[in-house]
Amino acid sequence: MAQHGHHHVASSQKALMLEMKSLQEEPVEGFRITLVDESDLYNWEVAIFGPPNTHYEGGYFKARIKFPIDYPYSPPAFRFLTKMWHPNIYENGDVCISILHPPVDDPQSGELASERWNPTQNVRTILLSVISLLNEPNTFSPANVDASVMYRKWRDSKGKDREYAEIIRKQVHATKADAERDGVKVPTTLAEYCVRTRAPPPDEGSNLFYDDYYDDEDLEDEDEDDEDCCYDEDDSGTEES
Repeated sequence: MAQHGHHHVASSQKALMLEMKSLQEEPVEGFRITLVDESDLYNWEVAIFGPPNTHYEGGYFKARIKFPIDYPYSPPAFRFLTKMWHPNIYENGDVCISILHPPVDDPQSGELASERWNPTQNVRTILLSVISLLNEPNTFSPANVDASVMYRKWRDSKGKDREYAEIIRKQVHATKADAERDGVKVPTTLAEYCVRTRAPPPDEGSNLFYDDYYDDEDLEDEDEDDEDCCYDEDDSGTEES
């Protein structure tokens, strides 16, 4: 049994080292990743920049990813340290997202086993899922019921009920002090946000929910050609209404 445990440690450390290396060579735009403590591969600190042209624009959100000893066979946990008001984020910052749930069949949850964790998922797919979750909350089984009700009011009123948007704006504003303390310049344009990577990132999570109600005029002057970026203006027509 002890040997079995040791094998897991060796293989999960190898997997985590490879992922860290890959993320440093080809970063996911909008994220910075560091180890909380150089000697511990199982705890990562993530800084997330809010994508331009969404409610989260200009935001600097910190989170932790905690990996299990048998990663990638079991999913990591993803927890925001920054206060987040969102249908799928618990009070304590834990993110509730199907790909972070172990792949057991649970008809109650309404999730398909195929949407859950499996060893082909990785930090890159988690980060992209978290970003699309921020902009497209899942109101099916909310972690924060009040946020979910408020989000639905905002969505169903086509943005006329601004309460949800205003709370997020306030939270984004509150992160400016954190960014200053950490000496971080938060990108506010698509050009700054889109880190050029050698291979274009997978095009999932691209039909983000744009903040069309307030930021239309900002879209016009962002015409640099950012085909590598997963938040291209061309996608703004693909939202479900």
